[in-house]
Amino acid sequence: MSVFLQACRREPVECTPVWLMRQAGRYMPQYRALRERVPFLDLCRTPDLAAKVTVDAAREIGADAAILFSDILLLPGAMGAQVEFPEGGGPAIRNPVRTEADVASLLPFETGSLACVYEAIRLCKAGLGAGIPLIGFAGGPFTLASYLIEGGGSTDHLAARSFLYGNPSAWRALMEKLAAALSLHLRAQIEAGADAVMLFDSWAGALPPQEYRTQVLPHTRRVFESLPPGTPSIHFGTQLAGHLRDLAGCGASVVGVDHRIDLDAAWEALGPVAIQGNLDPAVLLADRQTIERHASEILSRAGGRPGHIFNLGHGVLPRTPVESVKFLVDFVREESRRRRTP
Repeated sequence: MSVFLQACRREPVECTPVWLMRQAGRYMPQYRALRERVPFLDLCRTPDLAAKVTVDAAREIGADAAILFSDILLLPGAMGAQVEFPEGGGPAIRNPVRTEADVASLLPFETGSLACVYEAIRLCKAGLGAGIPLIGFAGGPFTLASYLIEGGGSTDHLAARSFLYGNPSAWRALMEKLAAALSLHLRAQIEAGADAVMLFDSWAGALPPQEYRTQVLPHTRRVFESLPPGTPSIHFGTQLAGHLRDLAGCGASVVGVDHRIDLDAAWEALGPVAIQGNLDPAVLLADRQTIERHASEILSRAGGRPGHIFNLGHGVLPRTPVESVKFLVDFVREESRRRRTP
């Protein structure tokens, strides 16, 4: 079994597994060259290209896991959202959800509408072979709801928060629709061959703890509880330091934490779950001595406890040198192995 899957199950490992969010992305020259020819959504919807990007990135940096190249907004698109990715800008949804009628108009999700994603997973598994596990993923309930309500990205998620407070019945209906769709989508990814799945609820930290606990977490738990028993699952969000005790009961086997909290403090709050994180992505723009120092500090905070998966506190930044990413991966593997040697 891979060290990544062992760590997901909090089993002892010979070295700390490492992979990085957005490890296939704009920091890689070959990805940028491909994107000059292929629009983003076309790349996500073309199984052989999505698989190639996934496999090449994992092999290029030597990661202990690959994560499927896709996008969280494919799922809302399959439910009737008009999703666009304008060149040079962030994603936009042309028919945002603003009323209870808008929620009702969202289509029930059918897995056949995202057959391209599941075919990409099958191609990834063939390309990766037995040595590198594949992570499938989806957006978390609040993050998808925020995109749908805001009509795109947001810094304050004011429209989504106002919707939650001002129309609780519509909010509940939206959460229920999204949770049902996410359950189907993640199970289909597992059936296609994904070894683990991850829920990116990147924006859930915008909510006060009480609202997150009562208005989002039950739906997140429903998604994780719907997965086949024994399937490793990861929950990740940003700015969730005030929500960690709640996240311990979200149903995921691994909780990913961002770089805004010390790893050992986060683990103490979470209790007996595996933890993923949490190097500041900006460290990879610095020199190698700085990378070593900060990566070593995280390994020290993990203390060799079973269940640590080394990752960033968010995704790889576009300006990151590829050689710095490779250096980090090699350093974490070698340093963590050295620390385990009697």
